[in-house]
Amino acid sequence: MREIIIAPVKMSDTTAQPESVRDGARAHEVLRKFRVVFSTVKNHFRDVELKCGVSGAQLWAISEIAENPGLRVSQLAQAMSVHLSTASNLVGALEKKGLVRKERGMDQRVVFLHLTQQGIETVSRAPKPMIGVLPDALQRLPKDELDALGDSMDKLIVMMLVKDETAAAKPLSEI
Repeated sequence: MREIIIAPVKMSDTTAQPESVRDGARAHEVLRKFRVVFSTVKNHFRDVELKCGVSGAQLWAISEIAENPGLRVSQLAQAMSVHLSTASNLVGALEKKGLVRKERGMDQRVVFLHLTQQGIETVSRAPKPMIGVLPDALQRLPKDELDALGDSMDKLIVMMLVKDETAAAKPLSEI
């Protein structure tokens, strides 16, 4: 994966500029950082597709199953922070690809998920982090910084005139 480094916007004499111009420059700088995040996520998903033949969400799902053999679909949904139907659809696609198999428990309504040999091989050649670069980075942030970022994202979402709140329960690779 390519490494992209972005330098902060340099302003010659920001004190001589009106506040709205300085704020506009800062907004552009932050926008550039969003672009770096989006591009990095997109490039990671492209690498996953090329190396494994699965989407980023599918790789995350099989990595969760690899770490927790016998995982239930509801547990997978919780681990990936997606809607139950989204996790169920992911499992269906993985089963069709021959990467996951379902096992019924004593109670026939309960399904346990396991990787097939092909699923194990897919996980072994997958680029890291298997959960994705953004979820991995978020998990590694200190709690106070993650809380501050979450608060700032809440404010940003409120400020947006058009928003797709349904995206909150979808994997990034499917947005």
